[in-house]
Amino acid sequence: MSLSRRHFMILAASVASTTVLSTKSNADAPVLAENDPTAQALGYKMDASKVDKTKFPRYQTGQTCANCQLYQGKPGSTNGPCPTYGGKLVEAKGWCNAYVKKA
Repeated sequence: MSLSRRHFMILAASVASTTVLSTKSNADAPVLAENDPTAQALGYKMDASKVDKTKFPRYQTGQTCANCQLYQGKPGSTNGPCPTYGGKLVEAKGWCNAYVKKA
């Protein structure tokens, strides 16, 4: 029975946090600049087509923030928050070395 309660608590916490995050306005969040120190360290580009493939060999054509598991923007939006950058807005067509393919 404790496994069921544990699963319920994890699920409840996930739903609650998702609800809180989705109701928070992203209009207040700053847009991530390419010259931000964390962005530079992870090779963030606002346009994935401009990624230096010799510097970041993990990059593959077609990878963008919009199809990254970390991206929290709504489908079809031009930008959205990313937890990698403290919730700053990243461009949907952007890319960085923290990219994780959406399942």
